[in-house]
Amino acid sequence: MSLEARLQSASADFQKLQAEYSNAVEARQRLDAQLSENELVRKEFTQLTPDNTVYKMIGPVLVKQEQGEAKGNVEKRLDFIRGEIKRIEMQLKEIGEKSEKKKGELVEIQTQIQQRQQGPAGAPIAA
Repeated sequence: MSLEARLQSASADFQKLQAEYSNAVEARQRLDAQLSENELVRKEFTQLTPDNTVYKMIGPVLVKQEQGEAKGNVEKRLDFIRGEIKRIEMQLKEIGEKSEKKKGELVEIQTQIQQRQQGPAGAPIAA
């Protein structure tokens, strides 16, 4: 494979990795928002008295729900979100490492192309 073809291929791979990284960052941001929202709900639950009624929205309808069940659901959701955040963090780290490796490969190929264009004595080749 020629250097130019390798450069194109490595560049396409690098751009793909950058897009994956961007998508993972967006997913991480969405999870952060969900985490904050659910922590706020959990905080609100601490202010409830046993006499307070909790409702859960199912579609367009509010349905009465037991406080304990609602609190349990929020805790499960928080655990799930935290697990997803850890998974996304690992994914971000992995993509970052692959990206750095691919960037090094790109620099190496570009250096080889420049050296080839300069010729064996270091002088530019006349076209």
